[in-house]
Amino acid sequence: MPALLAEVTRSGFVESLHHGSVVGLLPSGEVGVSLGAVGDPVLPRSCMKPFQALACLTAGAPLTGPALAIAAGSHTGEDRHVELVSRLLGEVPADSLRCPASWPEDEETRQRLDEPSRIRMNCSGKHAAMLAACVVAGWPVETYLEPSHPLQRLVRRTVEELSSESVVHTAIDGCGAPVYGLSLHGLARAMQGLVHTPVAGAMSEFPEYVGGTGHVNTLVMQRLPGVVAKGGAEGVLVLATTAGHAVAVKVLDGNPRATTAVGLTALAAMGFDVSPAEELLSVPVLGGGQVVGEVRVVF
Repeated sequence: MPALLAEVTRSGFVESLHHGSVVGLLPSGEVGVSLGAVGDPVLPRSCMKPFQALACLTAGAPLTGPALAIAAGSHTGEDRHVELVSRLLGEVPADSLRCPASWPEDEETRQRLDEPSRIRMNCSGKHAAMLAACVVAGWPVETYLEPSHPLQRLVRRTVEELSSESVVHTAIDGCGAPVYGLSLHGLARAMQGLVHTPVAGAMSEFPEYVGGTGHVNTLVMQRLPGVVAKGGAEGVLVLATTAGHAVAVKVLDGNPRATTAVGLTALAAMGFDVSPAEELLSVPVLGGGQVVGEVRVVF
């Protein structure tokens, strides 16, 4: 059964409710927090990116520093992101990217552009890393998104090894790449295994390439050094700490507005100090430009 995770209040009135599941693992691997149906499968969506980046690294892609962070991230399409993706592509033409054309999520950048493009899409770093891996490994570039492609099979093996689970479903993500279904508990377990890899280190060191200016994942990592944060579409979020904690969140209605507050609250419940990110433990609700309520965690 899903659990009530957060409620939305407006002028003292409970306007909406967010149900879902959250699981937190202690450094020992024991479950420290468990609410809702944590054994049910979920599609990690963009929470899959750190594992995809690890697979690209394993295949030999030349990923270090910011390039590894953007491979694991959902960037906001700022110029610095596009420049880095272009360098990562190297001699591979930009039109080899198979992610759809998109406007950048960064509003200031969007206002000065005339049209959407693939390289501005938030997944272009991941796709560039996949292409780089294919070039190094000698794998076909044209079919790099096919689930049967050697790279995608490597991604699947990576997820299964880190989660200690078999993938229960293969779907196609919004960017066109395969996304693999596993339990929320397994997703947290996979993050716990990822936290001591170069991928997590790059994400933590260069959070501005995992998200971007003002992006909530970036803010979490800037305020909590050593914490890795990655959100995904449809209300999914993963967090992990260098101490070994891991959290996975799924909000059933797909709205992500409460996921960060829920995830940080779960970390705090396991004894991890999240006070430097205290302002992210709830989300203000506005009325007439003024704060009249909040999205608040209720467990």
